[in-house]
Amino acid sequence: MSLGTEQRPFDPTDLRATGSARWADPLFRTISFAAGISVLLVLGLMIGSTTLDALPVFQYQGLVSFFTTSEWNAGSSRNELTGTYGAFAFIYGTLISSLIAIMIALPLSIAVSLYINRIAPKRFRTTLAYTVELLAAVPSVVYGLWGLLSFTPAVLLPVSRFLSGYLGDVPVIGRIFEGPVPNTNYFIAGNVLAIMILPIITAIAREVMAQTPADQIDAAYGMGATDWEVMRKVILRRSFPGIVGASMLGLGRALGETIAVAMLIGGQQRWGISIFFAGQSMAGHIASTFQDAAPETVNALIAVGVGLFVITVIVNMLARVLVWRIGRVAGDAAL
Repeated sequence: MSLGTEQRPFDPTDLRATGSARWADPLFRTISFAAGISVLLVLGLMIGSTTLDALPVFQYQGLVSFFTTSEWNAGSSRNELTGTYGAFAFIYGTLISSLIAIMIALPLSIAVSLYINRIAPKRFRTTLAYTVELLAAVPSVVYGLWGLLSFTPAVLLPVSRFLSGYLGDVPVIGRIFEGPVPNTNYFIAGNVLAIMILPIITAIAREVMAQTPADQIDAAYGMGATDWEVMRKVILRRSFPGIVGASMLGLGRALGETIAVAMLIGGQQRWGISIFFAGQSMAGHIASTFQDAAPETVNALIAVGVGLFVITVIVNMLARVLVWRIGRVAGDAAL
């Protein structure tokens, strides 16, 4: 006597698509294709519209002159261009503050990633990872206020004055650390930017390091390697392409940051070699002058935005090529 329902044998015809499933896959493919195309369309419209608005400024000032001169005297005309527009000071401020940020954030991110993955107690690793990633949720204006009112007077200004006093007179590198040290400058903006991009680089680097094959780590330990040698010669070497990609993503974030940089970089339409110079960035200049700008100046600010977009695209393209090249060399070496 059977106590339950007898199970029917598997029939391959049961996998035949029902009426609703016949059109579900084509519909999903169509929606996915439309979503991908929409991104390209939005990007193309943005590039096209901003370039068209900026084209009169490029023609009036000259494309080379716009990006290589630093004199910015905005005009007030509505129908013609009367001012002088040179964006080099803003380009330099953007690049130098972002370079300072990536030089500080990258080694810290690698160290934090290694500590979370390899050194920290297992029960604390998830908490530490969430804590670092929580920094990415803090609004940039909060970073700016904290940097301006707390971090700068307590930490950054004493460090800046120490570096300027001891390194400002060195013959070769003295100009980089030359004083005086104002309350807002490239160095201060770069340090706060480093804290802002730290969670981005750390999150990606940590995930990349976690993908290191366990058999390679065990093999290194089996050959007598120490923890430091395993991290340096196995994990870091294996993760190097991903770390490069993470650093380039963080650099892209630093290049486009606006409010925090505008509050901390100095706000002056000039540039200087010293990292303690009070200058301005491209995004910061747009944010601080757009509201009261005359129509011709608005077009000039759009031209600055186009330049920032070009720089960001170049950085991302270089990152793609670099990661591809490093990965290819690593793969060839592995073979």
